[in-house]
Amino acid sequence: MDYSQLAAYLLAKTEAKLEYPFAPDIPVFKIRGKMFALVGWRDGDMFINLKCQPEQIDALTDIFPAIHRAYHMNKRHWLSLYFDGSDAEQQVFGLIDNSYGLVVANMSKSVQTLLLGE
Repeated sequence: MDYSQLAAYLLAKTEAKLEYPFAPDIPVFKIRGKMFALVGWRDGDMFINLKCQPEQIDALTDIFPAIHRAYHMNKRHWLSLYFDGSDAEQQVFGLIDNSYGLVVANMSKSVQTLLLGE
C-alpha cells in the first residue's frame, strides 16, 4: 500500500482532518481534534499508529510480526502496523475503522450519531 491510498481512506472518514502537529513529515489524522491515526516512516518502512483495545493488540501482535505495540505512543492502547508486504497489511482498513470508532465512542451520543449515522 502506498501513502496516497492510505491517506484517501483515512480522510474518507466523516469529518476526518489531516494535521501536522509533530513535524512536517508526520501526518496525523484527527476527528474533532482527537487523533485516530498517525503515519510515519522508520528505517524506510511506512507504518501507521492506531488506537485499539488492549486485548486485541495482544492477539494481533501474536499473529502478525508486522504489528507491534505503538512506536512513541501509549503502548496499552495504540498499535503500530508496519507496511512490509506481509499479511498484516490486509488488516489495516478494519483497524482504521476500529480506531476511528474508539475515538468517536468517547464523544457525546449526539456527536456519535452524527459521525457514525447510528
